[in-house]
Amino acid sequence: MLKQRALLLLALCFVVPAQAGLFSDDDARKQIQQLEGRVQQLEGRIQQLEEYTPKLEDAVKQQTRSMLDLQGQIEALNGEIRKLRGQNEELAHGLQDAEKREKDFYVDLDTRLRRFESIDNAVQTGDNSPATVSSDPNDPTLENRAFEAAYGLFKGGSHANAAKAFQEFLKKYPGSVHVANANYWLGNAQLALKDYKNALNTYQGLLKAFPDTAKAADVLFDIAECQKGLEQDVAAQKTLKQLVTKYPTSEAAAKAKKQPATSK
Repeated sequence: MLKQRALLLLALCFVVPAQAGLFSDDDARKQIQQLEGRVQQLEGRIQQLEEYTPKLEDAVKQQTRSMLDLQGQIEALNGEIRKLRGQNEELAHGLQDAEKREKDFYVDLDTRLRRFESIDNAVQTGDNSPATVSSDPNDPTLENRAFEAAYGLFKGGSHANAAKAFQEFLKKYPGSVHVANANYWLGNAQLALKDYKNALNTYQGLLKAFPDTAKAADVLFDIAECQKGLEQDVAAQKTLKQLVTKYPTSEAAAKAKKQPATSK
């Protein structure tokens, strides 16, 4: 800055003498003062520019950082969009598979229900012809059909016929993989008929033969129901306590906690 001012004043030194022959000392002095004033104004403007430049640079840097941040956010959003599109495609594919499975399920269910109806009619009419009852106890297909038929009778509310069908199943297929379930549903059918004594025997036999059955908690609850039906309230409360202690997180335990102390 001082160097620039010195150069300007030096230039004035050459200009003023050249004009000395044309102007008086007062005029020359006034012109020099005016030039100095202009120089000061220029210096002030230069100083303002020098002071403003760092702020302008900071603003530009801040704006650049903001734009970079915004660009990063846009790229992140684009990534999320791509991810969501991929998930949407997976969900759409999964929905199509679910719809297909549901359709197949209902077709299979309709087939099973029709078979249950035909077997139910055969049981009610006493039709034991070879077309409905097989003589081969080792046929797994007939074994599964027999179990499904008995279960269909129970679900249809035909508890007496269901109990009879499960008893026939257990007699005919004592080594079946369905034995535990058959005993469970036999007990349920007997309980529904208020045949508490036989239901109790069925449930107790089930737990003795299959202590690790997945339905153990439900079986204990049903045993307590049978004991209440037989007015064995002390035994029923003991069974419920055993249920809550052994299977505290089961739904049966939650129901047991709501049971009254006696059957009255």
